[in-house]
Amino acid sequence: MELSYAVILIILVALAFDFLNGMNDAANSIATVVATHVLPPRLAVAWAAFFNFAAVFIFGTAIAKTIGGGIVAPGIVDNPFVLSALVGALAWVWLCTHYGLPISVSHSLIGGLVGAALMKGGWDAVIWWPGVGMIAIFIVLSPVIGGVLGYLLMSLSTLCSYRGSYYRMTALFRGLQLASSAFFSLGHGSNDAQKVAGLITALLVANHHLEMGAEVPYWVLFTCYLVIGLGTLMGGWRVIRTLGVKMTKLEPIGGFSAETGGAMTLVVASHFGIPISTTHTITGAIMGVGTTKHRLSAVRWGVAANIVIAWATTIPACALVSALAMRLLQTMNLPFLAGRAP
Repeated sequence: MELSYAVILIILVALAFDFLNGMNDAANSIATVVATHVLPPRLAVAWAAFFNFAAVFIFGTAIAKTIGGGIVAPGIVDNPFVLSALVGALAWVWLCTHYGLPISVSHSLIGGLVGAALMKGGWDAVIWWPGVGMIAIFIVLSPVIGGVLGYLLMSLSTLCSYRGSYYRMTALFRGLQLASSAFFSLGHGSNDAQKVAGLITALLVANHHLEMGAEVPYWVLFTCYLVIGLGTLMGGWRVIRTLGVKMTKLEPIGGFSAETGGAMTLVVASHFGIPISTTHTITGAIMGVGTTKHRLSAVRWGVAANIVIAWATTIPACALVSALAMRLLQTMNLPFLAGRAP
C-alpha cells in the first residue's frame, strides 16, 4: 500500500494527537498511584505506559469502528476534513496540557469531527443518534458511574479492613494498587488508542487504500497503541499534580478503589464500543472515594469546578477551531490535500 505525501502528513498529525492524548491522560493512569506514594512518578509513568500498549493484545476494535464510521457521514470524509478535525482537537489538548487541566481528549476529537463536519456538510453530515447522542449521554454517565463504583469499592474495602491494623492494611492496599493501576491503564489504552486508529482507518478508506467496512489494519492499531504509550511515558506532570494532589487526599485504599472503579467503567465501555472519557471516569471515581471520608468536604470543589468548566468547553471549543480550519482549507483549495471519499 503506497501512501501519498498528504496521507502520510495527516497520519503524522493524528499520531501527534495520540501522543498528546497519552501525555494529558497519563494523569488518569498514575495520579492515584503517585499521590499515595506507591510508586515514584517516573516509575509510575513507565508502568502505565507499558499497560497502555499491552492493551493492543487484549481488546478488539469496537471503539475504532465507532469513531471511524459512527460520528460523521462517511461520504464527507476526505483529507482536508480529517486534518481540520485534528487541528481543532490538537490545539485544545496542547493548551489544556500546558496549563495542567485534565480534560477529555476523547471529547476534543469528537468536537473536532463535529465542527469540521458541520462546516463541510451541514447538519446532516453528523450522525446525531446514536453517534453523538450516545457520547453526550456518557459525558454525564461516565463520571457518575465512576463515582458510584469508587464510593462503593471504598466503602467495601474500608469494611473489609476494619479489623486489621492500619499498617498491615496499608501494605496490602499498596500491593493491590499496583494491580488496579495496571487494570486502569489497560482500560485507558483500550478506549483511547482506538479512537485515533479509527480516524486513520477512515482516512485510508477515503483515499481508497481500504474498502469501506474493512477491519482496522493491525499496523495502525499497533502504531497508535505504541504512540499513546510513549506519550504516557513522557507524562503531563502539571495534569498529574492537579488530579493526584489537588483534588483530594488519597491513601492506598482510596487509590485502589478509585482506579478499580474507573477501570471497570472503561473496560465495559470499550467492550460495547462506547467512546468515553478516561478523565471524566477517574475524576468521578476520585470524587466518589473522597466523599466516603468526610462527606463532601473531602473534595476540593474549587479545583473540581475548574475541571468541569474545561470539560464543558472542550467540545464547543474544538468544534469552533476545526470548523475555522475546515473553512480555511476550503478557501485555499490546496491540490496537495486533494482526496475524496469513495
